[in-house]
Amino acid sequence: MTNTLHLVISSVGQNLYDGPAISATLPGAAGDFTILPNHEPFVTTLKKGKITVRIPHQEAREIPVTSGVLETSGTRAVVLV
Repeated sequence: MTNTLHLVISSVGQNLYDGPAISATLPGAAGDFTILPNHEPFVTTLKKGKITVRIPHQEAREIPVTSGVLETSGTRAVVLV
């Protein structure tokens, strides 16, 4: 079991984040939710809000989003905003 997941957050033409994450809290259509390493695979839509990324040995980083899609496969998560 790994302690981090590889998180990629991309917008058209730029990567907003690409690296390890202890967790990420995202604004889901049904409410905020958190993904952790080894999360069950799933795909969901995101609403306007902020993504909070907990990065190892650093302060949490917040990324504002207007909408998006998340796909996670346990050790990797990709967010398109």
